[in-house]
This record gives sequence, C-alpha cells and structure tokens, in this order.
Amino acid sequence: MESSDLYNVKQQFFLGAFKSLMDRGLPDPSSEDYTPILVYKARAHIAHGDAQTVSSLIPSDTENFALKAVSALASYVAGTGSTESALEELRDLCVEIEGDDVEATEREKGWVRAVAGTAFARAGEVEEALETLGAETATENLEAVAIIIQIYLSIHRPDLARKEFERSKQWAEDDLLLQLIEASIGLVTGKDGYSDSHSFYTEQLANPSLSSPHLLTARGVTRLLRGEIAEAKSDLEEAVSQQGGHEDAETLAASVVAAGLGPKKDGVEELWSRLASTYPNHPLVESVNAKAEQFDEFAAKYEIPPLAIPTAA
Repeated sequence: MESSDLYNVKQQFFLGAFKSLMDRGLPDPSSEDYTPILVYKARAHIAHGDAQTVSSLIPSDTENFALKAVSALASYVAGTGSTESALEELRDLCVEIEGDDVEATEREKGWVRAVAGTAFARAGEVEEALETLGAETATENLEAVAIIIQIYLSIHRPDLARKEFERSKQWAEDDLLLQLIEASIGLVTGKDGYSDSHSFYTEQLANPSLSSPHLLTARGVTRLLRGEIAEAKSDLEEAVSQQGGHEDAETLAASVVAAGLGPKKDGVEELWSRLASTYPNHPLVESVNAKAEQFDEFAAKYEIPPLAIPTAA
C-alpha cells in the first residue's frame, strides 16, 4: 500500500497540478518514496514545459530503468540532442525490462512503458505507442490505460476509448484516475450533456489543497460546450492567472473559441494571432489553416460569370 505522500503526488500529477508538484521537495533518498516521487516530479517538469530541468534532478549515471526513461523523454521533448536517439533509447529500455534477469519491479516497468508510450505518441508513432502501452495485450496498468484512451480520443476513436474504459472497470479500483478517464471520454463524446465531466472537474477544483489551471481549462471547455460562455471565460481567466499570466496552448485555444462565441467578439483576432504564432502546430490552428487553404483552392477554380447587361428594348 502506497503512502499518503505518494498518493498526493500522483493526485497532483494526474490532475495537472504540475507547478505544485515541481515546487514540492523530495523525501530522503533512503525513503521508499524517493524514486516514485522523483519520477512524477520530473514528469511534471516535462509536462509544464520545463524539460531542461530534468537533467539536474536525475543523475546521469542512474541505473533505475524508470528514471532513465524519464530522462530520455525529457531529452526528446527539450530537443537537447537527437530526437531519434532519445526514441531509440526508450525502445531499448522497453526491450530490456522484458528480460528474465532484469532488476526492476512491475511498477518500474509500468513507468517505462507509460513514458515510452507518451514519447512515441508525441512523435506520431501511434501504433508503436499503443503496442508499447499494452493495448493489444489488455494491460492492467491503469496509467497505461489512461494514455491509451487519450491516444484513441486524439485520433477520433471514442468507441475504442469507451471499450478500453469499460474493460478497465472490470479490474481497476474506482480511484481518481479512473474517474478522470471517464470525465475525459465524456468531454469528447458529450455524454449526458457533459454533466459527468462538469461534476468531476468541479469536485476536484473544490479541493483547497489543489491548484490546477489544467482542471480550470477543462471545466472551461466543458462550460463552452454547454453554452455557458460567461462562466467558461471566468474559468479560463482564472487558469491564466494561476499560470502567472502565461497561457498554455489549451487555455489559449479555448479562450479563442470563447471570444468567438461571445456577442461582441472582444479580442478574438488578437487571441487568434497569438495562438497561431505561439503554437502553430496546435490542432485548432492546423485545422483552420487547412480549411483556409481548401477555400482558396476551391475559389481559384471558380470562374465568376460576367455581369448580365440589360439590352435596350
């Protein structure tokens, strides 16, 4: 059974309270919680866009497979070396942990697969990511399942995401991560008018010990989908405030949509310009740009007929 400290750390990581986790101190190196907490703390830095810091957290000569995997993911995300080399290192680690004489716990092996699957998904290697995470072998690692479901949702297969979720309920405990998975599926599918997703995010935001701009953004998006524009804007503004005035890609994209749906369209052009220039690879930017190119292509093929000039009677 895990300690309360590790439980709180996992809660912060899964709910996107990365800043709180980054600021959290590490336990004594002799503690059983030291490596697990270091794994989540380093991953929080990566998720927060601070992958470079990981090199100062994890010793370069570590022999722990999970920490090696996190370091490789940090290198890939930060682009401090060859991205392909980082991916190859993760592939090698996935092979190593399958050895009969490997000195690694099942929990450590699960972290390696989760981290490697995350990297492969980010690299666009969807099939490799799903295979690594155990989608084909019905894994019973809930963190791997959560990533598998996020991948399915990202490729517009909510049917597969729901199937994976229903399967996981047969063996997984009804814990926070399972509820988060269900909320994510509900947010994409619109189940029950987004009520389950809205209730989950609201319940977690009521926790006074948890500060997560990602939860605020998620609830803001849910409120947008429910037509609650003013409330959504309030959540998004609070998310930006909690990030010290900095807008991550998700919050900024949601703010663009919120501004566009408002009656006055206040600031939508400025927000869109900022999103397109700061996050040119965001799906919303890519989608709008693709549609603009398609419109120009169709317009170029359309010949405007000459104006009809009436003849004298």
